[in-house]
Amino acid sequence: MSKTPVRKRMAGGCLCGALRFTIAGASKWCAHCHCSLCRRAHGAAFVTWLGCDEDSVAIDDGGGTLRWYESSPGAERGFCARCGSTVFFRSRRWPDELHLTCASLDGAADRVPQAHVYWDSHVDWSDLERNLPRRDGSGA
Repeated sequence: MSKTPVRKRMAGGCLCGALRFTIAGASKWCAHCHCSLCRRAHGAAFVTWLGCDEDSVAIDDGGGTLRWYESSPGAERGFCARCGSTVFFRSRRWPDELHLTCASLDGAADRVPQAHVYWDSHVDWSDLERNLPRRDGSGA
C-alpha cells in the first residue's frame, strides 16, 4: 500500500452493523494513538485513527444508535448504543475534523499510519516485533 493517499471511497461501521459511515475523498492523516483515554475506550494497547474532513463523512446511525460521550473537556467519542463499538472521535482542538477508527473500516484505509502519538503513554507489554507464536483465526 502506498504511503500517499489514494482518492477512493471508504466505508465502515460498528460491530453489529447498525452504525455505518462512508468517506468521500482522501483522508488527512493516519496515526496510532497510545493515550490512556484511547486505551481505556477500546480496551487495547493503542488505537489507529484516520483523520478526515468532517464534511466528507456521511453517517447512517441506524435509527439513532450513535451516541457521543465527552471523554475529556472539549472532546467526544462516538459509539454505537447497541453494540458499544467506539467508532468516532471529535475535538475542539481539531475543528472540522472527524477521526474514525481504522479497525471499523470494511477494507483498507487510503494510507498507512504515519506516526505514533502520545508515545510517552505507551504500554510496555505491547511489542508486535517479539517472536511470539503467530496463529491464524482457525484455532488457539
